[in-house]
Parts: sequence; structure tokens; C-alpha cells
Amino acid sequence: MNLKWVLYRCSSKTKILLRTIHLAFLPPNLKETIELKNEFGYVSIAFDWVKDIIFNGFVGERNWPYNSGIDSGKKEFDLDRRVISPNLSSCHDSYAVPGEMMVNCCPPKPESEEHVIDFELPPPSPLRVRRPAHLVDDEYIAKYKKAVAIMRSLPYTDPRNWMRQANMHCLYCTGSYNQKYSNSIEVDIHKTWYFFPWHRMMIYFHEKILGSLIGDENFALPFWQWDAPDGMSIPSMYMEGSLVDKERNPSHLSAQSIGDLNYDLTEKNLSREELISSNLAFMYNQMVSGATTSELFMGCPYKVGEAGECLGRGTIEAAPHNTMHSWVGKQSNRYNENMGVFYSAARDPTFYAHHANIDRLWEVWRERSNYKKDIVDPDWLNAYFYFHNEKSQLVRVKIHQILNMTDMGYRYEKVDLPWLNAKPKPSISPKIARNKLKMNMKNFSTRADQKLNNVLQLVTDKSSCFEPKGRTLDTNVKVRVYRPRKDRSKEEIEGEEEVLVVYGIDVKKDMYVKFDVYINLVLGGSERDSDINVGPESREFAGTYVNLRHGVKKIMNEGDTMMKTKRKTNFKLGISELLKDLEADKDDTILVTLVPRNGSGVNTTVDGIRIDYMPRYTQ
Repeated sequence: MNLKWVLYRCSSKTKILLRTIHLAFLPPNLKETIELKNEFGYVSIAFDWVKDIIFNGFVGERNWPYNSGIDSGKKEFDLDRRVISPNLSSCHDSYAVPGEMMVNCCPPKPESEEHVIDFELPPPSPLRVRRPAHLVDDEYIAKYKKAVAIMRSLPYTDPRNWMRQANMHCLYCTGSYNQKYSNSIEVDIHKTWYFFPWHRMMIYFHEKILGSLIGDENFALPFWQWDAPDGMSIPSMYMEGSLVDKERNPSHLSAQSIGDLNYDLTEKNLSREELISSNLAFMYNQMVSGATTSELFMGCPYKVGEAGECLGRGTIEAAPHNTMHSWVGKQSNRYNENMGVFYSAARDPTFYAHHANIDRLWEVWRERSNYKKDIVDPDWLNAYFYFHNEKSQLVRVKIHQILNMTDMGYRYEKVDLPWLNAKPKPSISPKIARNKLKMNMKNFSTRADQKLNNVLQLVTDKSSCFEPKGRTLDTNVKVRVYRPRKDRSKEEIEGEEEVLVVYGIDVKKDMYVKFDVYINLVLGGSERDSDINVGPESREFAGTYVNLRHGVKKIMNEGDTMMKTKRKTNFKLGISELLKDLEADKDDTILVTLVPRNGSGVNTTVDGIRIDYMPRYTQ
């Protein structure tokens, strides 16, 4: 029966429509909201959104605007041209490290020549349970080692082979694929809102393949619970048999070595208890106070075409994701392989436990907001990627299909969230700090004083940039930033987050870069600016920017000219709760301090800093 005809017949009867149209692509909270409100005879906002997509989007009666970087050549709406997807025939060499190291992650046979099937959710069955890696038993470890050993033994022509699995990550993180309707724009799943869903897809198919290799359909990957004290070391199972990777930092392999979630390539002089405390406070910032909006947690909205490009990580991707990659990688290797650089990261079995934990934290974040911050943009929901399943079939899977873990057949073992009770405290009394800051700013009234003390006055909304070439982060930078809307109403404060934006970050070379951001930081009398070691356990710490070696290269069609990607990044930090805790929420300006770590800022410039505001909820 013609779908358009069915929708037309049902359009006048909301209840019939709701009960007859399959809504499996919706996030679970939307499905529940629609079903519940339908029982009471009225239509929710969520349903209006769904109806709009169904009637005006999928059916094709509405011409949605889309980025000018893609020219459809059609007047009618073309959904496929609106969404991110890879051009499977475009796989090419890419730079693992631009200008230094080329890699080829492409499969031996072009995937464009394979038959493609669409992803279907598995039939209802007992859920596979992903457990903390440090708590699994010997029987499980033996099964896991056997599955990985078999996977390693498969020929490279088999898409289930270990290196082929690892190279899936390489394909999508070094720019090996162009966007489907572009000759020059790569698909990028890092630093954007595709980070969480793409990795969920990857480890889902990896898990299913492992289970099939040992004939255990209930096999589930473990998760590395580095956000809880007992799980912060590399789990011992990864020191055995096929789970070993020789390219790890030897200093971090012992059970006594605690993972540093705010790692900056140097070892901190902290006791075990101090590092655990710092980690938990850091998690509070990344999961709670700094992650109050969809974009702050998920990353920037990356769309098709040049006009849709963006680079902006969410809180968890910046750290602990990037920092723990660096912590595991072998520093004596030129590029910190394996885990410390994207092209080789998935060669280490810890990669999958690391990303299983990140996948779990995504679900924790969604649940804590009652799914009211889920992305509802059709361009995101309908974006699709390709993976091989346990039968070696090439599968096309869309984001809206993987938003419900239960439907996908797995869940995470319930564990405590100790970071929920680890809210940082100000390092000194906010009242004392604010008085001292006011006094200091009076002393920086002239340009000479500002230059001597490395303080830049950006006190108006018209002068919030480092003119004219940006500011190099070769030393700490202090910036006085104007707050344009300090007197917001109660409703505005509850409905939107105040966001600090460090914009136009330009990493001149593809290299590791890390800098920490502080607000209203006041040092003690004996401390110098060059010795700022205040950590996440202090409320003045707002967040950290971390850039791993990325390796992205744009390429035209065969015979055309290669073009090197050069894009700047924005770094956004939610600061509403922080300002309130520092008693600075009514101040006209705040003092922002950027602290580059381990000398990594010498090849990095920043265009400026400003305050923006974001809605907290998408629904």
C-alpha cells in the first residue's frame, strides 16, 4: 500500500496515526511521551515534531533549507542530501599526521562494490549485560581472549579481522571518506555530535562479531570504569594473552597506577587519594555542571557541505576521552601509538572497554535529564554509516535506530556514580577572591600594566578578540571578559546556560595540545603564574581543551588536487553553576585564565573569548 496514501487517510485522526505508524526511530522518551499523552487525547510537542517530519520531510511535500555547500539540482526536497553519510567509492590515502605520515586504512575491496543491507533491530531476547572490566571472572576472560585470538587469526580480506575492525576507526577519523555528495569534504566523527552515536555503532558490531566467533550470542564487551576509584587502573585482564598490546605506556600498567582523567603527558605529584579525588571532581564537571546542554555534552552540530562544517568537542570527548587515550598510549613512540593517536587507537583492546564506558556515560547523561536534552534534529537522526556485521554483510545503520540500548539487545550493569557527590569547592573564599580581583584590576588600568602582568582587558561586547592575529598560548593568558546578560530573569536562568566560548583555536601543526581554563583564579602569595597547578578539585577550574593528533586530509576525485584541511576550533564551557558557586553570577566581568600544559601551546593561537547563552533543553 502506498505510504503517502496511508498517511493521508490517517492525518485527520491522531490516535489512529499514533497507533499505526512505527515510531521505533524515536528516542525512548519521545515514544513514551507520545503514547502517554495520546491516551489523554492531546498531542505533545514531540508529536508535532514527528508529524512535521513524517508529512513534510519523509513524504517530500516541504522544501527544508539545507547548506549551500551541496547543490541537489532538484527543486523537491531530497532527504538523503541533507544528512551526513560517507561516499564508499571515495576511500583514499589520508594523513595520520598531516605533512608527516600517510596511511591507507581502506579495505582491500571497495565497499561500494559490496551489497548493502539496512540495519534491523534484533528480535526480543535476554539482554547482553556489559559489566565493569575489573569485576569480570576468569571464565569470562577466557572467552574474551579466545574471541579476540580468533579475530586476530582471520585473514585481512575478512572484514571481521582484528586490523580491519581497528581500521574502521582509522577510516572515519583521518578523513579517508568524503561526504556522499561531495568531492572534497570529508566525513568527520570526532569533535562533533556524531562522536557518541558512531562509536556506539562501532562497538555494537564489534561485540556481535566477537560473540559469533565463539558461538555465544550473549557475549558482551566489558567497560573500563575509570570514573570510579576501583576501576581507575588498566584492568588486569588486558595484561593477558590476546588482550595484550605492546604499545602502551609501561609506567601505567601496574594495578597501583591510577588513570589521570585530566592527563597532560606529565606525571602529577599526587598521592593515590589525591588523584582519585581530583578525578571524581573532574567527572562532576564534565558530566554535571559543564554538561547542561546538548551541544556542551554531545559536541557541535556538524552538517553537510562547507557551510555545515564545525569543530567543537563535547565535555566527555575532550576529557576523559582524549586524556585517557593519551594516558594509555606509549610516549616513546613518535606519535604516542597505539591509543594516543586516532589512526591506531582501535588496535589496542582497551579501546573497546574505554568506549563502552563512554557509551555508558552517554546513557547516564540522557537518563539524568529524563531524555529532555536528546537531539531531535532530523539531519542528525537520519545520518548513516556502514559497518560489517557478524555475517560479514555490509550494513547501513542510521542514528535513530541505535538510540535505545534495550532495542539493540544490551544494557550496562548498574554501578555507583561516586562523582555525583564530588562537587568541587572554591580554593579560597569567593568573597576574598572577588575583592582581590577587583583590587588587581584597578592596578592594571594602563596598557603598560596590563602587558607587564599579562592581563588583557576585554570588557565590552565590541572588543572581545585578540587583534589582529590571535594570541599565541606560549604562556598563561589572563583575560577580563564582559558578561552581556548578568541580570537575567529566574525563568531565563533556569532555561538557558551561560557559556564561556574560547573561539578560533588554531593548532598550527597537527600535534597534542592541552590547556586548562580557570575563572576568577587567585593565586597565593608565594605562587607564580607559571606555577598554576590548581586542579579540577577547585571550583575555579572550568574545563580543559585537549587536541589529539587527528590526521585529516581532504582529497578530490582521482586526478584532482589534494587540499589540506585547515579549520579552527571553538571550545565551549558551561559556567552557570560555577559562577554561582564563586559568587560571581552578578558581576559585570570575570577573569579568565588560559594555562597551556607541557609547553603544548607554542603552536596554538586563540582568536578570542566571549560569553554566549544556550537553551538547556531540546524538548
